[in-house]
Amino acid sequence: MTGAGTNSTFVPLAGGPAIILVRPQLAVNIGMCARAMANFGLSDLRLVSPREGWPRTGAYRKGAYAAAAGAVHLLEKARLYDSVEAAIADLSCVFATTARERGQGKPVLAPSQAMARTAAALAQGERHGVLFGPERTGLDNDEVAIADAIVTFPVDPAYASLNLAQAVLLVAYEHHRAARGEGAPYAIPERSPPAKRESIVAFFEFFEDKLEANGFFRPETKRPVMQRNLRNMFHRMQMSEQDVRTFWGAVVRLVEGPRGEPQTKKRIRAPKKKE
Repeated sequence: MTGAGTNSTFVPLAGGPAIILVRPQLAVNIGMCARAMANFGLSDLRLVSPREGWPRTGAYRKGAYAAAAGAVHLLEKARLYDSVEAAIADLSCVFATTARERGQGKPVLAPSQAMARTAAALAQGERHGVLFGPERTGLDNDEVAIADAIVTFPVDPAYASLNLAQAVLLVAYEHHRAARGEGAPYAIPERSPPAKRESIVAFFEFFEDKLEANGFFRPETKRPVMQRNLRNMFHRMQMSEQDVRTFWGAVVRLVEGPRGEPQTKKRIRAPKKKE
């Protein structure tokens, strides 16, 4: 099942740091992590000793694939390892995600800082990875010890527990932002060119004339201020030509009332043939 917003006409992005899930407990969480990775173009998923094994079968497999919501290609390419050491053997830098410093004297970075370093390093051909621990306990101290630095999230310290997929999503987002910028993925299409000043002024004059005819500008002493306020409201909209035509037509209908119903032509039926 693919999620809303997927578009098979685009080629999926690939690359980024390796996402290493250490002893993940739930198949559905592995699927959700794959979905988070696919959202931001990460493609290297590594699994270290999943509790129920991998690849999953039966209901476990179904749950993982459903949670991936179309990112099943990452589940099918996921690599399985027996140890963290084996999973990170080809990487030049590893970050460990944890909510606690663990007393190891390691640099502690926000995801944005870590992923800025990773994006720059990947562009030079290096390989980086991020370790995520089991859902219930997180990484143990020995696993944190083999990392170069700690990545922690600037969350409320009173509730610092993140869902596994949430943590992966935040890291993936920060890498995408660092590597590809943070501009919107698409722009609103310009369906009508900006309105010319003469058409806007003509609309103002027409609109204000109708308001005057219906006693809007009262008391007369406030008329200049009221006119300026109205014009500034429309100017802030940066109206297009279509906007001006639409407002003009709306005012006409309010003043003149409903359009007359168009007369329908009577259908002339051919006489029935006599039997």
